Amino acid sequence: MIKVLYVASEVVPFVKTGGLADVAFSLPKELKKLGVDIRVVLPKYKDIPEKYNKSIKPLTSFEVEVGWRKQYCGIEQMRYKGVTFYLVDNEYYFKRDGLYGFYDDGERYAFFCRAVLETINNLDLGIDIIHCNDWHSGMISTLLHAHYRKNPKFQKIKTLFTIHNLKYQGVFSKDILWELLNLGPEYYNIDSLEFNGGVSFMKGAIKYSNLITTVSETYAEEIQIPFYGKGLDGLLKGRKDDIRGIVNGIDYGIYNPKKDRNILVNYDMKSIEKKVQNKIKLQRKLKLPKERDIPLIGMVSRLAKMKGIDLVIHILEELLSRDVQIVILGTGSFEFESRIKEIAHKYPNKLSANIEFDNRLAHRIYAASDMFLMPSLFEPCGLGQLIALRYGTIPIVRETGGLSDTVTSYNENTGEGNGFSFTNYNAHDMLYTIDRALKLYGDKATWKKIIENAMIEDYSWSKSAHKYKAMYEELID
Repeated sequence: MIKVLYVASEVVPFVKTGGLADVAFSLPKELKKLGVDIRVVLPKYKDIPEKYNKSIKPLTSFEVEVGWRKQYCGIEQMRYKGVTFYLVDNEYYFKRDGLYGFYDDGERYAFFCRAVLETINNLDLGIDIIHCNDWHSGMISTLLHAHYRKNPKFQKIKTLFTIHNLKYQGVFSKDILWELLNLGPEYYNIDSLEFNGGVSFMKGAIKYSNLITTVSETYAEEIQIPFYGKGLDGLLKGRKDDIRGIVNGIDYGIYNPKKDRNILVNYDMKSIEKKVQNKIKLQRKLKLPKERDIPLIGMVSRLAKMKGIDLVIHILEELLSRDVQIVILGTGSFEFESRIKEIAHKYPNKLSANIEFDNRLAHRIYAASDMFLMPSLFEPCGLGQLIALRYGTIPIVRETGGLSDTVTSYNENTGEGNGFSFTNYNAHDMLYTIDRALKLYGDKATWKKIIENAMIEDYSWSKSAHKYKAMYEELID
């Protein structure tokens, strides 16, 4: 049996700021079903709800070297949904409100990376693979290479590093080499950890891990070119033979229109006619005119340029001149929030702007909408389009990253395709594509076919977990 230690800085349902937390819970749960002995390790943050803390039991404690310091580290354990979780306890580093954005994040996650390796050393876990995720655990491969390879417990361990978003790289002052990581000057050069005059946790992971994965096949290719590579494209291109792309899944237990308790009327592909009742109830709730036949376009998104919100705002009033309703849910930059609220005030019967995050409302938008707009500038994987497909809500996306891998533009000649897509990052290309979708929406037989194409797709974690298991087997062969 393959033994994997899965390392993440956040995990649902304990703590979450983004999609990594969903992956870090759902993927290990599925791999466990496939016979992988996988355990998850994360920091013990103050933000973990008390109801979970009651199930946590102390295992051991030891000291961790952080540069010239020795810091206390407690390891605690809990089981949840069949998976074992280890929590790294140090109140100085993790007993704070929030997860990231502190002045000493470099020190906090240098400690965490070293603590993970010391956990393996102290608990005799017999690990075959350490699976790290994003920059917060990125220095584990480097520290293993520098400090632990002579230890018999570590000589056969392989490392796998998953890039969820290359934009966030964990770059800190070069002083951390010795001050925090106990690394010599030989690690400070362009072929190792040096990055724009600092030290990059992300670069260390890419350089020293045995294999690298990204969260979609297209993103694995994109990050090897300058526009998407964020300064690391040369290094990534040099390791192209060691990079794999595997699309994320979604938890079909959570996102299931047949059983979802967050939505108002449950349905599935056999009872798709019930979907429209969710639209009518959402229109009533959001004070939009109750019209079952008007196309409703939903957006659940961070209001940021990365998500293509500048394109949306550029053509929003022109789009609202059509026979259409739009619902937007999300928060982001003040500029985008203000402009969307201003347009919503001008068109109260056509645009509902919900500048907040409300998980229940998000589910209701997925269930009620006819189309789901996701025009991202870049999108490593994207979960919104996967949820939309599951709910029979037809995605309209830009062809980038995971959006390219999961949404196929509908072909009127063959009847194939589960959505609509456009290539160029251009507002009027997007509007043209929306207009094409609106035209086909008027043909009820065609639209029903597109919905069926969407809902038969399988983007559950089960499919992706088999690919991860195969990669683990490849690593230890």
